[in-house]
Amino acid sequence: MTLESAIDDLWHRYENGLTAEQADDEDLATLEAFLEALEAGEIRAAEKTGDDVESWEANEWVKRGVLLNFGLRETQPREYGGVTYYDVLPLRRTDDLGDRGTRNTPDGTVIRRGAHLGADCIVMSPAFVNVGASVGDGTLVDSCDTVGSCAQIGEDVKLGANTLIGGVLEPIEDAPVIIEDGVSLGAGCRVTSGFRIGENSVVGENTLLTPRIPVYDLVDEKVVYGHLPGNRRAFIRYVESSVSNHDLLEGGAYKPAVVATHVEEETLEATRREGTLRE
Repeated sequence: MTLESAIDDLWHRYENGLTAEQADDEDLATLEAFLEALEAGEIRAAEKTGDDVESWEANEWVKRGVLLNFGLRETQPREYGGVTYYDVLPLRRTDDLGDRGTRNTPDGTVIRRGAHLGADCIVMSPAFVNVGASVGDGTLVDSCDTVGSCAQIGEDVKLGANTLIGGVLEPIEDAPVIIEDGVSLGAGCRVTSGFRIGENSVVGENTLLTPRIPVYDLVDEKVVYGHLPGNRRAFIRYVESSVSNHDLLEGGAYKPAVVATHVEEETLEATRREGTLRE
């Protein structure tokens, strides 16, 4: 039986009434094997099936495996930094990171079980990486960043300080957030609700990217939703809202929008990681 079929079978039993109290050692071993496969990068919550950023597809069975780890485990008291906390999942072991040149600084860095960190990554404190997330080789997760459940972060990505990458569990989303290779997000960005950012794009500080906000792509001269094409420079702007003529809104009303232009080599150069930090 493959891991996928084992998770599918366990999900079927869970839907038919299997509880955490009824789960046996074999069931828990399946859940452990699933988390280990996530951490090793052997399975992922989404896969790219084509050439563009719109071609990512969620692996539904992986999402089910994540949910089963909540539904079939008991909340337990655990220890972290001398403090007792209560959770279903323990924190991820990090003794495998050093051999791959990956660093996680202390004092507040939290990496949950089932999170994958590639080689040569840096996770600065305080930061939080949730279950099912995948962080690619050479990526920086900066201070006060949150990488939500099942989010897929590519290689050589820079997440600026205080950046929020949304997850799929709370609130429930059909697909995870995707950040492709070489992307740079400025400080304070918010990427939520399964939004996808194409490779080598540079996003300005405090930009909100969500499927409900239009992206005015000045390169292809069209408005898109739910994704930012690759090789773009994007920043937030405000456009007039359709409710501007309401009597209560003297002076008009405005809503957020994203403007995308072609990214210049000078912009990419300005966002490159310092090589000395990687050696």
